[in-house]
Amino acid sequence: MDNARLRVAVIGLWHLGCVAAACLAKLGHAVVGVETSPRRLEELRAGRAPLREPGLDELLTAGLAAGTLRFSGDLEEAVREADVGYIAYDTPVNSEDEADPSIVREAAQRVGNGLPSGALLLVQSQVPVGSCELIRAALEAARPGQVLVACVPENIRLGQAIERYLTPDMLVVGARDGAAYETVDRVFARVDAPRVRTDFATAETIKHAINAFLATSISYVNEMANLAQLEGVDLDALLAALRLERRVGPHVPLTPGMGFAGGTLARDIKALQALGGRHGYVPHLFDAVLRVNDDQKTLPVRWLQQAYGALEGRRVGVLGLTYKVGTSTLRRSGAVEVIRRLVASGAAVAAADPQADPTEIADLPPFEFSRDPYLAAAGADALVVVTPWPQFEALDYARILSEMRHPFVLDMARMLDRRRLEALGFAYIGVGTGPVPRTAAP
Repeated sequence: MDNARLRVAVIGLWHLGCVAAACLAKLGHAVVGVETSPRRLEELRAGRAPLREPGLDELLTAGLAAGTLRFSGDLEEAVREADVGYIAYDTPVNSEDEADPSIVREAAQRVGNGLPSGALLLVQSQVPVGSCELIRAALEAARPGQVLVACVPENIRLGQAIERYLTPDMLVVGARDGAAYETVDRVFARVDAPRVRTDFATAETIKHAINAFLATSISYVNEMANLAQLEGVDLDALLAALRLERRVGPHVPLTPGMGFAGGTLARDIKALQALGGRHGYVPHLFDAVLRVNDDQKTLPVRWLQQAYGALEGRRVGVLGLTYKVGTSTLRRSGAVEVIRRLVASGAAVAAADPQADPTEIADLPPFEFSRDPYLAAAGADALVVVTPWPQFEALDYARILSEMRHPFVLDMARMLDRRRLEALGFAYIGVGTGPVPRTAAP
């Protein structure tokens, strides 16, 4: 193996896989991404990723132009010539936020069986504790001593994925032998980050633990916001003090809102709950974290019902559909949950988002969708701001006021200027900010 340039076959080309393939090519490796869908393969060969991620299309195009990246529909050919088989599926999550790692295990077995002797199978897909040991044991039974296995849990974020991949806080590497660690070091030789070498189970648990901490912090700050709202506490001052406290600090996610979404954090909470269940232990903290998060998503409908009573015949505008800024996916989106509840309550919904993938809307309850936020606000009894796209802050709210039926804004993202909106004549409520305005009532 050339220490500087490895042949890497990346399997699982959605978000994680496309980011990994593009970044590995940028790091100087000879990368082939495997995609069996002819339509998606054509898109990838044209430098177009299957979802929006800032800078990803450009990085794919650069790798293709430099010859360090190519895409193939032939898995066997790609794997047969590889030094590293790189499993990068975005592990599916069901409606209960439980991960289904079967696609990862099946791909790992197939790839591992096709790799040359001495090659490395690198699993970066997020999988429950114990998964990589099962993969290793299955490969060892099929090809004793021939394939190395390592677990390098992903730590990217939608909207910041390329930066997080190339300049991570750390690289966690789970393996059972020195040769596997050494090959991983070659893969990431040009990535300047501390290495944490450990076993498979610990590597998998570290990823769960990081996300569980983030989820706990988000539920904590939402509980504090709800309590502050009840008592009329200045939430901004409270948050500023928390961030100045060195034992808390400025980097803990203390932004009140509708809770965590996207499935990733909840998936890892569920993985830790399942781990406890296997040993007869109940992690009560995580039960509470999920309960708070679920309750937070009911706030918009509860506030609207407090303001208007029954919602039949009401029209509600929703700004933002994607689960976070910087992506096009609606996967496990909080805005989608709000729309489901509004429609179930009898309201008509019009929503706008600058990047949402229209193909993901087909399976949702019926609502009007456009790219134009002014259309979402037209004739509305309330406007619910969910995803904090910057362009929503820059809207002409005097125009919106003139076009709404009732000037009521629910700022779930806490991104708008309350004083400015109230001066214009809006009734305003945000997470942790004041009671439901009486002026919103009919």
